[in-house]
Amino acid sequence: MDDFSHDNILFLMNHYRAALKDSIELTARYFNREYVLFRYNLLVDFAGFIPFSTLRQYGIHTLMDLKNKPENVVVIPIGLSYIPTDRQYKGLGEKLFRTAEKTISEKKIPFDIIHAHFTWPQGYAGARIKEKTGFPLVITAHGYDIYSLPFKDKEWKKNIEFVLNGADHIITVSQKNLACIEKLDVTTPVTVIPNGFGKDFFSPRNTSECREALGLPLDKKILLTVGGLEPIKGQKYLVEAIKEIIRERQDILCVIVGYGSESNALDKLIRSYNLEQYIMLAGAKPHDEIPLWMNACDLFVLPSLNEGNPTVMFEALGCGKPFIGTTVGGIPEIINSDRYGLLVRPGDPDELAEKILTALDCEWNREEILKYSEQFTWENIVKEILCVYTKISGNG
Repeated sequence: MDDFSHDNILFLMNHYRAALKDSIELTARYFNREYVLFRYNLLVDFAGFIPFSTLRQYGIHTLMDLKNKPENVVVIPIGLSYIPTDRQYKGLGEKLFRTAEKTISEKKIPFDIIHAHFTWPQGYAGARIKEKTGFPLVITAHGYDIYSLPFKDKEWKKNIEFVLNGADHIITVSQKNLACIEKLDVTTPVTVIPNGFGKDFFSPRNTSECREALGLPLDKKILLTVGGLEPIKGQKYLVEAIKEIIRERQDILCVIVGYGSESNALDKLIRSYNLEQYIMLAGAKPHDEIPLWMNACDLFVLPSLNEGNPTVMFEALGCGKPFIGTTVGGIPEIINSDRYGLLVRPGDPDELAEKILTALDCEWNREEILKYSEQFTWENIVKEILCVYTKISGNG
């Protein structure tokens, strides 16, 4: 592995918080300086006056968490105005490139390596910056940006192929994602490196103490899901599963943490089934509070219809919690034994209810789950990422 202590790295991102923040702050130990350019939507300031209330989740304060940031990490927000439509999103790549290029020039940002997270629009901006500067580029393809975008239409396919072929190396988070890349006309080398979790945050804590801190009942079996409340995350199937579960047992509470476009629809669905005493919509929570919720639960459930390789899965395992999820994306590559969790078909509330009931009756070995999770700490994952940087630096 190269010594990068005299090098600077430029990150292009869609936020600076949660898991990506954790990984970047760990790589900061190896670099002289890290510059993070992340985009946010300027229209959020006007969200109260236009009919796009979900825009607020893309505001600067929601997307940036500077708590405990290392001194050698410089975070620079880039404001762009766009309405979340397919046409405007296609134009966002060029808009981000122009704004990032201007920012780099005005602030005289020095860098030796570029790392763009998500193929679009950050990957596009990274590819254009590499064209102009010649510095090596790594692109991480996370999820929808590789399993969905390139296959929406011919224009998207052309865009994403341009981006990926413009990189020196591609990182993607699952073998399933790799299979998507292999369907494209892309010649850039690819390394599969899963997501990870921050062990300093996501580690076992006393369950009763966490419940008391959050005001949760001590005498219930608690199910937890964490994520944006969007159709792709499948929370409505979890609600429907709870409707079936309470026919067998009523000692449960399902906590749904997150905010999104489905918030009102889920609330109405819960009320229509009279499940208010069994399901709690907890709203969005700060990242550093999520470990409390993780450690307060008995099972972590993720009913997604599609995924790349969800970070919350690794965070749950890091807290010693069994994971109940769907057979999508890279999830089956990680939950490869019923010692760590159980998997169901996506969009099947009956099977989900059945597996949750089975999991509630299991005696899970927390120590075995914790031991398995060790390989996915960011400390270990970052070492694999640094190996990629070594390959493209010309000194590997």
